[in-house]
Amino acid sequence: MQFASLGSGSRGNATLISHHKTTLMVDCGFSAKETEKRLQAINFDVNDLSAIVVTHEHADHINGIRVLARKYQLPIYATAGTAGCLSADVSGLIEEFSCHDSFEIQDIEVQPFPVPHDAREPSQFVFSDGQHRIGLLTDVGMTTPVIEQALSECDALMLEANHDMAMLDNGDYPEHLKYRVSGRMGHLNNVQSGSILKKIDTSRLQHIVAMHLSEKNNSPAIVSRVFADALACNESWIGLAKQDTGFSWRETVNSK
Repeated sequence: MQFASLGSGSRGNATLISHHKTTLMVDCGFSAKETEKRLQAINFDVNDLSAIVVTHEHADHINGIRVLARKYQLPIYATAGTAGCLSADVSGLIEEFSCHDSFEIQDIEVQPFPVPHDAREPSQFVFSDGQHRIGLLTDVGMTTPVIEQALSECDALMLEANHDMAMLDNGDYPEHLKYRVSGRMGHLNNVQSGSILKKIDTSRLQHIVAMHLSEKNNSPAIVSRVFADALACNESWIGLAKQDTGFSWRETVNSK
């Protein structure tokens, strides 16, 4: 399986999961034009997209969905709560799923799971080809047993590390925004993310990528150190998704 990011952060998010002839785009938070541009930058033809899978309805995750889905007639997979927040003129393209039940999109099995976030019915995912598992967890305020069970034994993991608590506390965000970001329905801080890595089974992990880093309230150096400490690995092994460029294709491989 392969995966990549077109960008990750408060100004837009889009992630690609690919296996055989199936490529899923998880969220489309950039304009359709910008999404096409970013796909070209990683040598991917937008016509080869199979579907869009939506985590939740916040603007930085759905900005380009309406135009992109209509232009290329892409099915949109979303929970009922999320689907109800999408534009009415894509209703014919929407396939609703329960975040408690796995389903298949062509060559890829999608295992959704519910997460605490201030949206209507948010979901995050583990994607599988029957042999490898790629986990995605962003836009979540705290961990839960359901999250930890879902993310255990992944071969690759994209994990939110949104903010450093001290940087957020001392930063220039208004108090209500600080409260939202750091709350139980907000975003994971570095310590929380490190704690998740210590709790789950990472024995199969081939890739770890930190996602959704705040440009004002976090530092890649801090995130790398926290993740490396949690995994007892070298900091150079920690991947970082950037807001402007995401990260290029990574691939899971068979263990010997």
